[in-house]
Amino acid sequence: MKPLHYKTPTLYSVPISQRLRKHIWLKMECYQPTGAYKIRGIGHLCQHYFKQGVRNFVSSSGGNAGIAVAYAGRMLGAKVDVFVPESSHPIFINAINAQGATVHIKGSVWDEAHQHAVEFVESTGGKYIPPFDDPLIWQGYTSMIAEAADEMPKPDAVIAAVGGGGLACGLLQGMHQQGWQNVPFYTVETKGAASFAESVKAGELITLDLINTIATSLGAKRVTSALWDWTKKHEIIALTTTDCAAVKAVKQFADDHRVLVEPAAGAVLSIIYDNEILKSYDNVLVIVCGGVGISLELLNNF
Repeated sequence: MKPLHYKTPTLYSVPISQRLRKHIWLKMECYQPTGAYKIRGIGHLCQHYFKQGVRNFVSSSGGNAGIAVAYAGRMLGAKVDVFVPESSHPIFINAINAQGATVHIKGSVWDEAHQHAVEFVESTGGKYIPPFDDPLIWQGYTSMIAEAADEMPKPDAVIAAVGGGGLACGLLQGMHQQGWQNVPFYTVETKGAASFAESVKAGELITLDLINTIATSLGAKRVTSALWDWTKKHEIIALTTTDCAAVKAVKQFADDHRVLVEPAAGAVLSIIYDNEILKSYDNVLVIVCGGVGISLELLNNF
């Protein structure tokens, strides 16, 4: 069965590289058919269950993961129900609906929507597709690193956003598969959703009391324990940025590459544009996660 995701370019950024006087490589996951990287892992998991005879998928998502499940369901011919929190922007809800899935708006944050989705599965059947916490999802994300390894030199650092931690787990797994065990991995969260950074600071896995960020795709109160386990096996540096810096980076990236990405991707780019934290590295791989939660109207209102 052919994968549901696209092979995306590992783009050498001429404008950013020239400005920073280093080599910046962009893994352009914003070019996925769903607009974000999620389809790699979630598509992989949905295909796994579809082969087992599952024809009804249930998801809980603040946005991009739900779109990925809806897309996978449409491509495979499966029924999809997606539970989203009240905080989800209409742009996400409309995108899920456009794929033919049924949207249920439940709870104020993702964690509450997730609980409703679990209860729905228990009462109606089907298969729950988590937004980030499944080894098969992580396995799907390893393909990003495999593709990048074919298109660029071994990087001095890899940097990506963290929401629930599924992307990070897959990237780290892929890095080890490519022999990049000694390459430091930088994670980025906005300060209003920094569940991983706060865990690193506390020395234990913690749960945030609330989420308060414009980058709603990063809005998980607690990351998967698998990412915490990775801190014992790989050099991971947890960074945070502000909503303001993330939005500024979104606008700068639109100028540099004529591409709109949502603030979750802007959070990562803000670290690159800062040029201080990563100044000791020459080749840097940046995962441009993409995201549907952006439009010209939203950009003008930021």
